[in-house]
This record gives sequence, structure tokens and C-alpha cells, in this order.
Amino acid sequence: MRNTFVSASICLFVYFMSSCKSRGQDMNKEERISHELHIIDSLLQDEQYAADMAAELDAAYYRGTGQKVPPFLTAREDSLNVSKPVKEEKIATNIAEFYALECGLGLLCAQTNTTVYDQLQKILADQVSDSAVLLLKRFANATWKAGQPFKGMARIKKANFISSNELPADEVEKDLRQIKAAAIKFSQVLRPGTMQEQMQQVSTLLRDTVYTMHMAAFIDSMYYIGQKQPAPPFITPGEESAVKQKSVREEKIAMNLAGFYATECATNYLVTTTHKTPSEILQSLVDGSMSKQDEELYARFANATWKAGQPFRSLNRISRDTFTPFYFLTKADIDKDLVQVRAAAQKLLLSLK
Repeated sequence: MRNTFVSASICLFVYFMSSCKSRGQDMNKEERISHELHIIDSLLQDEQYAADMAAELDAAYYRGTGQKVPPFLTAREDSLNVSKPVKEEKIATNIAEFYALECGLGLLCAQTNTTVYDQLQKILADQVSDSAVLLLKRFANATWKAGQPFKGMARIKKANFISSNELPADEVEKDLRQIKAAAIKFSQVLRPGTMQEQMQQVSTLLRDTVYTMHMAAFIDSMYYIGQKQPAPPFITPGEESAVKQKSVREEKIAMNLAGFYATECATNYLVTTTHKTPSEILQSLVDGSMSKQDEELYARFANATWKAGQPFRSLNRISRDTFTPFYFLTKADIDKDLVQVRAAAQKLLLSLK
């Protein structure tokens, strides 16, 4: 009897210690995730880090295409201003959710082997899965972030320029409302058909500057309706031809940060869905051990953030051949984006070690 009692006591002790160790390991991982996300939040709001990251990604682009890396900024660019149409900036500011929707739809279609039209109807009927909703929210956060430095680098210091999972619920719901607004407008013109036919429709709409302005105006009006406020005119007579002076330096930094924001948002999504630390995920991207599925996720986020920046540079840039759904991108196009996100991941990793 005594031997049985001793054996049972030992088993209980071993089980207790094992449980404590397991809980300790889980707690340590939770702490590591939280610690690393807080580091990333601080970097997101650091103007000098943003400038350094932009220079690194610009250099990565030239290295990736086999070209000599030029200086990131010339002395003239560092202090030069350029005139930008107020109207175009307003369109660019409000079109981000459409690009988030379009890129999110493309990924959901690829994951579920369904058409854009079918996925759009599910979003409008609130019939998409929680994981799909999470994905759309992350795309919305990515395209919003990509546009902020074009409006002024000081905007990255705002309290809501942080990791998506750290945002208050009401901020995240705003993104979802704007995504649904874009879906409502999009559903009015998208016709049923084969995947190829629907993607071609999407491509045509993406490059249409008039449709883009109408979409931006609708999303803007729905924002005010969501805030229970009367929607003002989208473009006032004064804004129609007005220009504002913008820093060439800040625009060059902004246009080279798309890969960083894509990397941060895709990583945040995978942290949420896989419960791995940011550094684990980023390391697998850098060393090539990441799954092709997750690697493609990064490429799609990069496509979304790149698109979000183009109308800030000039609305005419959306008419280019490469301004098209991911579905039509060549391997060379995708590889260029992967060069950017890997470079961003490598630099980000240095701050997490």
C-alpha cells in the first residue's frame, strides 16, 4: 500500500511540475509575442526608422534588378517641394479600402476556389467566415498605413498607427464598415461570369480613373454615414483645381515603405492565426523555410500596399498595365514584391533580436 502511495505521489508531482513548466513556456511565449509587437509598434511610429527602412528597400529594389544602387536622396531632393492636386490626394485617401477589398477578394477566391462575384455576395450578406473577416481587416489596415506617410510623415506618429491587433475595437470596425462600403459600390457593376472574365472586369475597373473617383466619393460618404454625420460634398469647387506643396523627400520615403507595411501587417495576421512570435515568422520568410502559401500572403499584401500608394503619386499611375489583380501578375512581378518584403523582414528582425 505504501509503495502504491509513493508511486502515486511521484506521478502527481511529475505531472504537476510538467504542467507548471508547460504553463511557464506558454507564458514566456505570450510575453515574447507581446514584447516583439510592442517593439514593432515603436518602430512604426519612428520617423528616422521609416527613413532608414525606405532607403534599405529602395536599395533592395536596385540590387534585385541587378543595378547599381544610387544614393537614396540627392541634396536637391532633400529640400525640394512639388505641387500636388488636392483632388487627387482626396481620392487617394479614400480609395484605400477598395484596394484592400480587391486584394482580399483575390486571396479568398484563391483559397476557396470561388469567383469574385460569389465572395462579394457573401461579404454583403455577412456570410464570410471569421478568418475571412480578419483577413479583410488586415488588408484594410495595410492599405491605410501605406497612404499615411504620403499625407505627411508626421502622421505615422498618431496613436492609431500601431499593430492592428492592438487597435481598439471601434477603430477596427471602422475599417470593416469601409470595406463593406466598397463592396456595396463594387457589387453594382461586377457581373457574373468565369473567373477569367470577372478578373478582367476587376482589372478594367482598377485602371478607370473616373470609376476610382466615384468609388472614393462613395466610401467617403459612407464614412460620415457610419459616424451618423451628414456627408459633405466629396470635392468642393475650391478643391477641384487647388494644389498643395508636398515634400519630395517625404514622398520618396513614402513610396518605398509599401514593403514594410505589407510585411508588418502580414506578420501581424500570422501572429494572430498561428500564435508564433513575429521573429519566428520573419525568420522563416528570410531563410526561405516559409510555406509557399504564407509567402504568397506576403506578396499579396505587398501588392495591396503598392496599389494604395500609386494614386498619391499621381492618379494616372493607376492606368498602367501592372495595376491589375494579383491573378494577372507575372512571376517576375511577384518576385519583385517578395524581394521588398524579405528586405523589410531582414531589417525588422535586427530590432527584434
